[in-house]
Amino acid sequence: MSDVRVRFAPSPTGYVHIGSLRTALYDYVFAKQKGGKYILRIEDTDRTRYVDDAIENLVNALLWAGIEHDEGVFLEDGKIVEKGEYGPYIQSERLDIYQEYIKILLDKGLAYYCFCSKERLDEIREKQRAEGIMKGYDGHCRELSKDEIKARLKKGESYTIRLKMPSDKEITFDDLVRGKITINSNEVDDQVLIKSDGFPTYHFAVVVDDYLMKITHVIRGEEWITSTPKHVYMFEAFGWEAPKYVHLPTVLNSEKKKLSKRHGDVSVSDFKDKGYLPEALVNYLALVGWSPESNKEFFTMDELIEEFSFDRVSKTGGVFDRDKLKWVNANYIRNTDVERITELALPHLIEAGFIKKEEVSEKYDWIVALVASIKDRLSYVGEIGEKVKFLFDNEIKPENDETLEMLRGEQVPALLDAMIEEVESVDEIDADFAKGMMKSIGKKTKIKGKQLFMPARAALSGQLHGPDFDKIIFVLGKQNILERIKYVKDNYL
Repeated sequence: MSDVRVRFAPSPTGYVHIGSLRTALYDYVFAKQKGGKYILRIEDTDRTRYVDDAIENLVNALLWAGIEHDEGVFLEDGKIVEKGEYGPYIQSERLDIYQEYIKILLDKGLAYYCFCSKERLDEIREKQRAEGIMKGYDGHCRELSKDEIKARLKKGESYTIRLKMPSDKEITFDDLVRGKITINSNEVDDQVLIKSDGFPTYHFAVVVDDYLMKITHVIRGEEWITSTPKHVYMFEAFGWEAPKYVHLPTVLNSEKKKLSKRHGDVSVSDFKDKGYLPEALVNYLALVGWSPESNKEFFTMDELIEEFSFDRVSKTGGVFDRDKLKWVNANYIRNTDVERITELALPHLIEAGFIKKEEVSEKYDWIVALVASIKDRLSYVGEIGEKVKFLFDNEIKPENDETLEMLRGEQVPALLDAMIEEVESVDEIDADFAKGMMKSIGKKTKIKGKQLFMPARAALSGQLHGPDFDKIIFVLGKQNILERIKYVKDNYL
C-alpha cells in the first residue's frame, strides 16, 4: 500500500451534483490506482444551508455509482456511522479540535479577533463595489491591543477570528493539472476562520482536517484556486507540509456555462430516477474533462483505474452533453441482460398505468418479453412508458401518410385475413409461434418481403419501423392482435 490518501468532502447542503460525482470518481480511481485510501468526509459547518437527508443521499448516490470509500461516513441499517482511525469524519463533531488549533494561530499572532458588525462589513462591500475594486476586508481589527481584545471579549461582544495574511508575499503551489501557480498575498483578504457561531469556516477546517487525516492530494473544482493561497499559507503558519493540489475543470452545459439546476437534471438522483445505468453515467462523466491516451469511449471501472492520469485532464471546462450521455447509456442498456432492465423498468411501467403492482409476479415472464421488445430502442429506462404505449392501445393510428398508404395496398385484405386465420389456429401465442407466424403466412399467401412485413407491422403497431416484429406478436398475444386487425379493417380498408 502507498501513502496516498485523498478525500471527497462535500457539504450536506443538497443532493449530489454531477460535478461532485466526477470529483469523487477522480478521487476514487486515483487512490485505487496508487494503492492508497479514499476517504469520505462531511463538511457541515454551514448550518444555515444544512439539508436533513443530504448525507444519506450522498452515501447512497456514491454506492449506486460504484464509488466506495475506505474510511469516513457510512450507512448501516439506515443509520450514519463513522469508520477509520482519523475520525470524527463529520466536521460538526470536531469543534473542540478546531478550537485547539485556532488557539495556536492566535498565540503565534497569525490570526486575530474581529469585532466588526455585519452592518460595517456590508458597508465596506458596498463602497468597494461602487469603486469597482473588491479588496475584501479592510483589516480594521488587525492591530487591536491585547487589553482591548480582552475587554471586548469580557463584555460579550460578538466576534469572528480572521487569518492575518502577510503583506506582499508570493505564495506558490504546484497544481497537477495547471502546473505552478503563484498569487501575491496582497490579492488575498484576511479570511474568517472561526465564525461568530463558533463554527469554523471551510477554509480553516479543511486545512486542519487535511493535515490530521494525512491527506496527500486535494482534488477539487477549479473554483477553489483563488482560495488555495490561504490554505497553503495556513499550512506554512502551522509548520506543516501542504498536500499536492489538483483543481479540476468545471462541468459546463451545452452553452459553455456552469451546469446548474436551471438547465435541467443535475443531481445524481435525477439520473438514477430516470433509469440511467450507473456504469454508463460514470463512464461518460470520466470523459468530461479527461481524455484517455487510448481514445477509447467505453471503460469499466477497472479500466478507468488503470488508464486514468491527471496529465490528461483538461485545463478548460468539460461540456456535459446530454445527447452523448444518452448514446453511451443506450449502448450499456443494449449490452445489459433483460432481467436487470426489467427490474429498472417496473416502477416506470407501474407509474404509467400499464402494469399493476399486484400483477407483477403473475405476469413477470410477459413483462420481461415486453421489455425485451423495446430494450434496444431505449436511451434511458424511464423512456419505456412512452416507447411501449403503442402496445397498450388497440385503436391503431397510422403514424404518417406512408403508413396509411401501406395499409391500403391491394394485397392487404388477403394478408389480414391470413393473419386472422393463423392466429385463430392456436389457443395461445408463444415465442416459437411468434417467430414462425409471418413465414407461414408468406407461404400461404405468396406475399413476400416488404409487401408482407410492412403492412403487417403497420396493422399491429401503426408504425413501419420498430422492435423485432416477432417480439411484438408475442407481447400482444392472440386477443389484442385480433382486435387490432378488426379495427384496421373497419377503419382503413
